[in-house]
Amino acid sequence: MNQQNYDIHRHLVEACMAGNRKAYNDLYSAYSRAMYNLCLRMMNNAEDARDMLQEGFIEAFNRLDSFRFESAFGAWLKRIVVNKCINALEKRRIVFVDEEVPDPLPQDDMPDEEELRLSVERVKLAMNQLPQGARMIFSLYLIEGYDHTEIAEILKISESTSKTQFMRARQMVRDILRRMPVT
Repeated sequence: MNQQNYDIHRHLVEACMAGNRKAYNDLYSAYSRAMYNLCLRMMNNAEDARDMLQEGFIEAFNRLDSFRFESAFGAWLKRIVVNKCINALEKRRIVFVDEEVPDPLPQDDMPDEEELRLSVERVKLAMNQLPQGARMIFSLYLIEGYDHTEIAEILKISESTSKTQFMRARQMVRDILRRMPVT
């Protein structure tokens, strides 16, 4: 892949590096909604999400000189924003429990996915009811696409803790969805 075409917003990043104020605004506009949604999923609070969004962009803009175009700007920004959220949550002392998870239910006892009538909104509502640590891992793995090795590195936990927390979170979401009225 041609390095020049790797990042669709390369011209904006380069303009920011050159000090173009409008480019900063354009780059913020291009990524702020997606980064806000990421912050909201991780922080589970709109005010905290807005704070993390701003802090993430401030750090990214202050560190633009370290961006080497080795990845897409959005991926680089996402890593900064995720780390901002994690650091804020660590200050709240989120505890990740490293316990063995019981074997899943036999396949015959598992409800049909259609029975749960999953929708994006219902899953989001269920996800918001998870404990913070479980919600963070659930979001990083399932929604943001990080693997357990990356999550372990980001959160400074073991890979098995990440896997365990994800399995527990997934089961909790299923349980919440079963109890949630279908609208």
